[in-house]
Amino acid sequence: MAGLKLREDSKVLPFSLEVSLSRDIWVISDTHFNHSNIIEYCNRPFKSREHMDWEMVERWNSVVKPQDKVYHLGDVYIGAPGGYISDLLSKLNGHKRLVLGNHDNGKDQILQRYFEKIDVWRMFPEYGLLLTHVPVHASALYRGKTDHGEEKTLLNVHGHIHNNPSPQGPYRCVCVEQINYTPVHIEELRITK
Repeated sequence: MAGLKLREDSKVLPFSLEVSLSRDIWVISDTHFNHSNIIEYCNRPFKSREHMDWEMVERWNSVVKPQDKVYHLGDVYIGAPGGYISDLLSKLNGHKRLVLGNHDNGKDQILQRYFEKIDVWRMFPEYGLLLTHVPVHASALYRGKTDHGEEKTLLNVHGHIHNNPSPQGPYRCVCVEQINYTPVHIEELRITK
């Protein structure tokens, strides 16, 4: 760049840095951090609560980069908020968004601190996805007909049901028990629709 002068306030980034700023989007549900009994209830393959919690943090960070977005579809943790939960959540990579689950409290200061947005659902029309905690009624997924008369529907990506199968139709469960305790890339959800 010999001879080229940039203004002092110029915001030009080197090419390699621009590429590394790309964001992936990941989805996961029902981590139930700090929930000892979930190991037995859902036959989770962990020796203890601590083993489960830190293994899920490790698996999360193995795929999620710091600049990525992660949609957690509810039931983040169980029990009293405190230092242990803060420590876990602070170690999770990514810009976290929460779709509230039945065990989450939207007024919880820990959740508000570690999740940039908290909603009851999130739609991605560009991917044909509706993210919820509980599977929604099939009628909520219907989007009319194409010019060729084919039905258009959204895929309901959900949590809540743990080891149980999703309802028949356009549903995909991302509870940790069904996704190897590791967030799923949004492109994989679109492909399986």
